Amino acid sequence: VQLQASGGGLVQAGGSLRLSCVAPGRIFRVSPVAWYRQAPGKQRELVAEINVGGGSADYADFARGRFTISRDNDRYTVYLQMDSLQPEDTAVYYCCEKFAGETYWGQGTQVTVSS
Repeated sequence: VQLQASGGGLVQAGGSLRLSCVAPGRIFRVSPVAWYRQAPGKQRELVAEINVGGGSADYADFARGRFTISRDNDRYTVYLQMDSLQPEDTAVYYCCEKFAGETYWGQGTQVTVSS
C-alpha cells in the first residue's frame, strides 16, 4: 500500500491549502481514511476522518468549521481543504487508510503558515 500526499506548502495566515492523497489499491474503497498532523515536538494528532462512502466525517475541534475532508473513490483520492489557516496549523500532514485493524500511512506533506 503506497499513499502519496501532496499539496502542502507555505501560506500566510488566513490563507488556504488543499491537500490530496492518492492511495491506489484494493483497500481504499473499503477503508475509512483520515488526515493526521504532527508539529515539531508534538505527538501526531487526528485532523479529520471520513467513512467509506464519504457521507460521514469526524473532525478535531481545531479543524471543525475550517477544514473539510472529502474523498473520490473513483480516483482513490482523499482531500483536505484547509481554510483560515493559522500559524499553529504548521505541521507535517499525513494521510492514512484504516483496514482490518491496521493503519497504513503516507509519507506526509509539510504545511507552513506564516504570521
